[in-house]
Amino acid sequence: MEQKTKRERVVIGISGASGMAVAHYILKVLREKPEIETHLVVSESARLTIQTELNSSLQELEDLADVVHDIHKMSASIASGSFPVKGMIVVPCSMKTAAGIAGGYTDNLLLRAADCMIKERRRLVLVVRECPFSPIHLRNLTFLAECGVDILPMVMTFYNGPQTIEDMVIHIASKALERLGIDSGSYRRWGDTIQEGLA
Repeated sequence: MEQKTKRERVVIGISGASGMAVAHYILKVLREKPEIETHLVVSESARLTIQTELNSSLQELEDLADVVHDIHKMSASIASGSFPVKGMIVVPCSMKTAAGIAGGYTDNLLLRAADCMIKERRRLVLVVRECPFSPIHLRNLTFLAECGVDILPMVMTFYNGPQTIEDMVIHIASKALERLGIDSGSYRRWGDTIQEGLA
């Protein structure tokens, strides 16, 4: 009997910060990778931001995921460290969510899933969005980095020659996915752009 290839699981958490286009792109990339099974959890605040920033509905984002979890369902699979996953990306990650993760305050499923990543020594990527950072924000992010969490701010880059906002979204999303060893297929790296300039 032919055995099915085991799919690697990736958790995507979406909190209420600005930057929903990056989350949308990451979900679209992962949807095209049959070897990846995505588990999505969306905070209450994120639902409002999605309506403000995207031309698509929450349902359209949920349709891109393989499994959608209720933010309040603490009995979900991703709430347990015994549920094997490749890693988790929180995108965008609000400072409230970062503070909750840093403090171990797991009062919803997104925070609990992130807590599991840290305690199980799995990859956790926080695509943080705030400007400017306060000393409180920096203290929380520094502590999380010391715990092994990848802190990936949504910052503009210019060496990749972005022509549109979408180009910038793709670049940040690709960097986040790369932290989990996933190639978006659209990442313009520094060396690539230098070679193009010399051509």
